[in-house]
Amino acid sequence: MLKDASGRTVGSEAVLLERGRVCVLPEGRTEGFALGDPAVYLGPSSIAPHPGWIGHVLNAFGDSFNGGQLPVGARSYSLQGAPPEATSRKALGPRLETGLSIFNTFLPIVRGQRLGIFAGSGVGKTTLLGKLLRSVSADIVVLVLVGERGREVQEFVNAVLGKDAMKRCIVVAATSDQPATIKRRAAYTGMAIAECFRDDGAHVLMAVDSITRFAEAHRDVAAAIGEFPTVRGYPASTTRLVMELAERAGPGPEGAGDITALFSVLVAGSDFDEPISDLMRGVLDGHVILDREIAARGRFPAVDVLLSASRSLPDAATSEENELLAKARNLIAMYEQSRIMIDAGLYKSGANPSLDRAVLTHEEMELFLARVETHSIEESFRRLSKITA
Repeated sequence: MLKDASGRTVGSEAVLLERGRVCVLPEGRTEGFALGDPAVYLGPSSIAPHPGWIGHVLNAFGDSFNGGQLPVGARSYSLQGAPPEATSRKALGPRLETGLSIFNTFLPIVRGQRLGIFAGSGVGKTTLLGKLLRSVSADIVVLVLVGERGREVQEFVNAVLGKDAMKRCIVVAATSDQPATIKRRAAYTGMAIAECFRDDGAHVLMAVDSITRFAEAHRDVAAAIGEFPTVRGYPASTTRLVMELAERAGPGPEGAGDITALFSVLVAGSDFDEPISDLMRGVLDGHVILDREIAARGRFPAVDVLLSASRSLPDAATSEENELLAKARNLIAMYEQSRIMIDAGLYKSGANPSLDRAVLTHEEMELFLARVETHSIEESFRRLSKITA
């Protein structure tokens, strides 16, 4: 914490130790401060989550956004805590009901899985994330909004989540106008909250929107302290920080709960091979690709089934279900490979029985992929079976 001559203080984060000096980045405005003003070390950053936080929107420091007083938990958690020991962690758990046909079948989410949602701007990423947060079964939801526009925080809470979802949700938000250190801190705060409830035995559904802005915030911090940039300006330490954050989610140790995580990845210029996208595909347990062309056709969620994958398969499904999914994927692939010919009117029925079947089932398949339902996983597979029969 920095203090000026008038006694005004501003929080700051120590980011570099060098030759007897400590380099700090202020977390607020610095007008009135001068060289030689005192600094006070407040110790490592920690937070003490409490069940009374459920239903509230917090800032990156764990304080209520509306200024109200929140209860303090009995245990403190370091913002940069370590993941559970690798050999103590449980295996991935059972399939979770999602409320969307495509995730009940092609892209199952299991307890303790870490899934990435990859999309360019305006393709429906936030809407899809909201549907999953409302529908996926969990004891508590922790949502972290990193670098969101100020007006969108309340909009996400009221319009996307709604009152019913907020009854089991804690939102941690850092808006786009705040310093990079606070944006980065928001993700750590959300993860520490999730770890607290996991240690109490709860199944936590955590979402970070977006991990890209978390990485960009770290890039800004690294540039300020002189770290050498590499690909697209990201320093080498970005890989370590992103992997450390992702690794803290997942199955807990025996006797504890689990953190099922959804990380949204904002893909710059729809380049799915850019550094953060490439990194996240390798570290997560599955990736969901949202395609702009599919969104332009009016099908939402605009998930590209052929490019997306859930690493919970094939274990999360029975042998019969895996055979059905392979058959359905083949029909989708056959149609997509021939789409240009079909749209141009060059397709002739009877020339290829497999393509004929793909064309015949295409409309029903599109409706199935866009279906938001309250049916069980078993009912979703029954509907898919009827389409492919």
